[in-house]
Amino acid sequence: MLDEKFTGNGKVVLLAGGGKIYTDIAARFVRSERELEDIVASPYSKKIVENILSSGHRAALEFDFFIFGLEGYSRVTETQLVRKRLASYLIKSGRAELGGNRRYSVVYPRNAAEFTAQVTLPDGGTVNLSGRDLADLGRQWYDAGLDAGLPEEDLRYLKPQATEFKAIVGMNAHALLDWFSIRCCRNAQYEIRHLAWQMLNLCRKAAPDLFAGAGPNCVQMGYCPENALQNARCRGRIITKDEAMALLRANRNAGEGTPPAADEFVGE
Repeated sequence: MLDEKFTGNGKVVLLAGGGKIYTDIAARFVRSERELEDIVASPYSKKIVENILSSGHRAALEFDFFIFGLEGYSRVTETQLVRKRLASYLIKSGRAELGGNRRYSVVYPRNAAEFTAQVTLPDGGTVNLSGRDLADLGRQWYDAGLDAGLPEEDLRYLKPQATEFKAIVGMNAHALLDWFSIRCCRNAQYEIRHLAWQMLNLCRKAAPDLFAGAGPNCVQMGYCPENALQNARCRGRIITKDEAMALLRANRNAGEGTPPAADEFVGE
């Protein structure tokens, strides 16, 4: 039987992270002349954490690590999750032989599941099939392959992008801030955005000092770097990078501080 789930219902659990913060301890090592034991014994400093975040010198954030358990998301999101991010991933195997006990689980949008279209069969006949029908036909084919003795590592090649994945994901606070800046944005695909906001909400509860200013780029930077690609819901409400830079350059005529000129560092 097809195990069907719909996007927007994925589950995220914070398995570890938060509580004691190590960013301030790591930052102290850079400048302190005190002995190791004295540095480690120092009381927690929220001010140091705030300075690290505001200065952009975020290496110290990499000593605070968070581990999440994920389920109820599709392979569409799995592909985006593991791309361009410094993180640790342990994803449920799709090739391990489970003796026919593996659930054929799919996660897809309800409108895709219910959309029906006429398709042509190999014998030339036509039939109306919904997305759900296609997913279930794939399940039937997969089960028949198991019954015929084909290995799961071969059968899985024909599984859909809607196949559910489960994973353990670990990221340090620095990587998480980068992750949130991209995947919490309204331009992100909605399933990965749902995942990102669930993770961010858990991080804010577990370590509010580290993630008080976390979120999409516009929250962290004060402007939207998407410029012409800015999400329609944000246009006219959130200043873009180009608009912000234009305002700063206008200050040059008033003799105030401005962004560096293009030739500022030529020859250095």
